[in-house]
Amino acid sequence: MSVKEAYLYAVLGAALWGIIGLFVQPLYSYGFTAWEIVAIRAIFSALLLVGYLIITNRKMLRIHIRDLPLFIGTGIISIVFFNWCFFTVIDQSNLSLAVVLLYTGPFFVTLLSRIFFKEWLTPNKVTALVLTIIGCAFVVGLLPSFNTVITPYILLVGIGSGFFYALYSIFAKVSSKRYSSMTITTYSFICAAIFMIPTSGLWNKAHLFAQIDVVGYGLGLAFFPTVLAYLLYTRGLAEIESSRASILSTIEPVVAIGIGFLIFKDQLSLIQWFGVALVLFSIFLVSKPDKARSIKKQTPKHAV
Repeated sequence: MSVKEAYLYAVLGAALWGIIGLFVQPLYSYGFTAWEIVAIRAIFSALLLVGYLIITNRKMLRIHIRDLPLFIGTGIISIVFFNWCFFTVIDQSNLSLAVVLLYTGPFFVTLLSRIFFKEWLTPNKVTALVLTIIGCAFVVGLLPSFNTVITPYILLVGIGSGFFYALYSIFAKVSSKRYSSMTITTYSFICAAIFMIPTSGLWNKAHLFAQIDVVGYGLGLAFFPTVLAYLLYTRGLAEIESSRASILSTIEPVVAIGIGFLIFKDQLSLIQWFGVALVLFSIFLVSKPDKARSIKKQTPKHAV
């Protein structure tokens, strides 16, 4: 796989994350809570992935027990807890603030990638990070008029969503040296599902799954913005730096805004379109080669 293809995979995966509202909003209307929807997402995704591999390639279900902490990292520490933090901010504040705080994630990925993987902190990356945060703030309407009240708790939880979101790229980067994107994604959601089954209390609403619409939305949520999205993103991550992949993933809120504009007829202001342009430019900027990358090619590989 070429580097260009890797960038394309990462962007497509993140773009699919952006359509999650098409499935989450209907599930809310049936009375499911945020935590229950996280459980539906994890359980349905795990069932789809395991079922598919049992039929097509059982060898991909083989892992070394010593690597289980990596999948606990991607599945529980990252996927479960970043969702909890994200939905908590939405519930106690608003979606705009939640999205902006979630996209502190690329900052954490860049910092952690420098520490663990010795990835270069280049001018392109720094500029792209700044543009990403500002662009997301414009896209969700938090800027230019900041009229949101933030408590210390909400701020901490919101930044936590960005931190836990970032950990997926770190854990998956290590796993990608040993396993395929399919195996990584499958075991991430197996771990997430095992954690969510006893903690969600989803069995109290088991009767709702007798409705075909609920099952359909659950399967849609599991397949498009979850299984397919994570497979594509993880595959791209195997070939490009974690910090660059995380910045590319900021296409997600742009797609979410586009879905609202095209399907739900949301109106976008000039300021929001400006934010979209900033995010797109940051993706272009971070995908450009720079001097630091040329220097890196002359240095020996670092062990993880």
